[in-house]
Amino acid sequence: MKEVATPYHYSKERIGKEQELVREAQNNPDRFDVLYNNYYEQIFLFILKRVETEDIAADVTSQVFLKALTNIHKYKSVGLPFGSWLYRIARNELYDQHFKNRLELVVSVESKGVWNMIAEIGEEKREEDYTRLHAALGMLTNEDMELIELRFFEKRQFKEIAEILELTENNAKVKTYRILDKLKKLLKNER
Repeated sequence: MKEVATPYHYSKERIGKEQELVREAQNNPDRFDVLYNNYYEQIFLFILKRVETEDIAADVTSQVFLKALTNIHKYKSVGLPFGSWLYRIARNELYDQHFKNRLELVVSVESKGVWNMIAEIGEEKREEDYTRLHAALGMLTNEDMELIELRFFEKRQFKEIAEILELTENNAKVKTYRILDKLKKLLKNER
C-alpha cells in the first residue's frame, strides 16, 4: 500500500476551499463523494494502524464515512481540516468496536517516531535507549499511547490532536509533556 500525503498543515486558503466542499455536502449529500475520495485512504490507514487486518479496517472505515455522511449537518468548522473531524469519528468508532465487539486494538510503533521521541526527551540517539523507549511505550495506557502516536508517529499539531481527542490544545500539550517526562524517568531508571 502506498504512503499517503496527509493534510495536517493545510493553509488557511486550502481549509477555506475544503469548507466550501463541506457546505456543498451539507446542502446536497450527493456532493459528499468529493470529501470521501479526499479522505478515504488516510482514514483507512489511520484505522489500519490500530486493528489487525485490512478487512476489519475496511469495515470500520465504512462505518466512519457512514456516520460522517449521516451527521454532516452537525459539522462545524474550527479552522482545521475536515479530516480532523473524520479522525475523531474514526477514533470513536474504533473504541465503540473495541468495547461492543471485542475488537483488539494494536499500536503501530515506527522507528522514526521513536527516534523523534528520544530527541524530544533530550537523550542521545543510542540503540539501547531506542530499545528501552520502545519497551517503555508498551507500558503506557491506551490514552497516553494514543497521544504519543498522534504527536510523534503521525506528526500532528497540538491543535489537531486536541480536536481529535476532544481536549483543549493546552491540555493536549500538558498531557504530552507529562508522558514524555514519565518516559524520560523510565529511561533514566533503566540505566
